[in-house]
Amino acid sequence: MTLNKNRLGLNQRVRLEWLERTAHLILAGNNEKDIHGTLQELLKDQLSVGSQAKRCNRDKVISILQMVWVNPIPEIRALRTEGLQFLAQPPEGICFGETSLIVHWGMMMAVYPFWTAVATQTGRLLRLQGNATASQIQRRLRELYGERESVSKATRRVLRSFVDWGVLQDTEKIGIYTGGTSQTVEDPRLVAWLIEAFLRSKGNGPIPLKEIIENPGLFPFRIKPLHGEYLAKASSRLEFFYSGLDEVLVRVKA
Repeated sequence: MTLNKNRLGLNQRVRLEWLERTAHLILAGNNEKDIHGTLQELLKDQLSVGSQAKRCNRDKVISILQMVWVNPIPEIRALRTEGLQFLAQPPEGICFGETSLIVHWGMMMAVYPFWTAVATQTGRLLRLQGNATASQIQRRLRELYGERESVSKATRRVLRSFVDWGVLQDTEKIGIYTGGTSQTVEDPRLVAWLIEAFLRSKGNGPIPLKEIIENPGLFPFRIKPLHGEYLAKASSRLEFFYSGLDEVLVRVKA
């Protein structure tokens, strides 16, 4: 199974706490069957209450959670393994909550490039005008992915996920959002890991390092600019090289 950059896949809101629970079930040594059963129990009073139908909203959310943490595509298994390590033992000086936002955001980007696409349009609007309007984001995503109802629905679900995660805030006007949580990322290993997650969502690069660090798709984070050689030591999966005199490019090693 390979990653389809045009696949939406996000037809449900995904809460950060659900991803966190899934990851920690893996860390506790649970197998796929036990994780599925635990998630069914966890979500039975939150989604499709009382329903036993196949492919109900609860099952769709569980499928997303499993795609992210339980059954990742081969290309991102190393990324996922390191992400789990960060969740189990955050880098020195970083609390568990801060690591959680970084790691789950990165995994959502790597598995679902549509998440990155919505984040990019949201972050760009926040940067330009101080708020993000759902209608503007919807319009741009339909231009990119086509005039389909599934695109509009998926965009709405991702935006509501951003609000649930605290990185966006509702305003008094429905459909207009302002920025929420903003987190500094300075640890070289976390910076390198987040760069790889971004590259995975874009097809691995090469992409200018500065462009990634400042990309609006990473709007919940203030990423410390670090030298490519320093980041290369932090991740064996990234390759850095110069283009011209001073532009550093980065890609995932083949």
